[in-house]
Amino acid sequence: MKILVVNAGSSSLKYQLIEMDNESVLAKGVCERIGQDGSTLKHSGSAKIELNLPMPTHKEAIQYVLDALISKEHGVIEHMSDIAAVGHRVLHSGEDFNDSVKITDDVLKVIESNVDLGPLHMPPNIMGIKACREVMPNAPMVAVFDTTFHSTMPPYAYMYAIPYEDYKKYKIRKYGFHGTSHLYITGEIRKLLKTDKFKAVICHLGNGASVSAVKDGKCIDTSMGLTPLEGLVMGTRCGDIDPAVIEYLIDKTGMDIHQATDYLNKKSGVLGVSGIGSDFRDLMAGVEAGNERARLAVDMFSYRVKKYVGAYSAALGGLDCVVFTGGIGEHTEYVREKVMNGLEYLGVDFDYETNLNPKGSCVELSKKSSKVKVYIIPTNEELVIARETLRLK
Repeated sequence: MKILVVNAGSSSLKYQLIEMDNESVLAKGVCERIGQDGSTLKHSGSAKIELNLPMPTHKEAIQYVLDALISKEHGVIEHMSDIAAVGHRVLHSGEDFNDSVKITDDVLKVIESNVDLGPLHMPPNIMGIKACREVMPNAPMVAVFDTTFHSTMPPYAYMYAIPYEDYKKYKIRKYGFHGTSHLYITGEIRKLLKTDKFKAVICHLGNGASVSAVKDGKCIDTSMGLTPLEGLVMGTRCGDIDPAVIEYLIDKTGMDIHQATDYLNKKSGVLGVSGIGSDFRDLMAGVEAGNERARLAVDMFSYRVKKYVGAYSAALGGLDCVVFTGGIGEHTEYVREKVMNGLEYLGVDFDYETNLNPKGSCVELSKKSSKVKVYIIPTNEELVIARETLRLK
């Protein structure tokens, strides 16, 4: 059974076609610059291709994807009906859904009502859904939200200390993101530890980064908040910051509130501190070359992760394992070492030699004597979306 996974951005549409009988990827690709001159379709199916095509809307983009999947030269299916269902990545569920959901007209209206909670991501997510429904009217469609894995947080963890009436009226609370990644890693932890009873801290570290505390498979807290701006220092996001900084910045610079928010989301983080960029490969090259601002940026990032690991071990009442995932978590040994160094009091016996040269995809970074296990586990968010779609279609 074949599931098409769609992740629609404002000017892009990423996709994977997954054969669920063995969970293999049959084809994947991305449509870029939708609505712009020079639109491209990059497709890897029976062969890799790159086409320059006019794609004024997401509807045209999804049609080009289907054409590529079906084409005799590059395709992997014979007919559109071979696609059993479509899974859509959707940013925000608000408080309306605590699970993935099959998309109906009524469900789509609820999703549209939550656009204000994710004004950058939600409109293109919705455009992707509508485009697929137009082009593939007979295919079941499922919305898989970035937020629902965190819906098990208790109120004392997700509430902000603002007047309760404003929480109820405006839905102002912590929601958390990267839920598909945290859900996938939770399943992998269950397999590794061979139990449903565990206390884990999951560190999803990429350009966007988040940490979650998971007890017995359920999230009890996470670092991102109402938006992905809260929490860790990230590639271009500031993470946790005194809210009064915003007013201070506006007074000093003349920025308006929208410019200040853009400043904190797109010009801050390790980019702002280092002055080099947000790519950790460039930052680590800077560290090795003796660039002190690059080192400061990476150390700030690592320190914030360490603080969350410690805080969440307290929230969990103990710890069975720590997992690193995401591009930085999987590939930057310096960050992993900085995070784990000094956590011996939790029962961690970290293997610093293995950390320098981990071999394989899923790697244990703790010694056999360690009471708390430490792992690198590559994430697979598209597979989670496909599994959820299969479950609900």
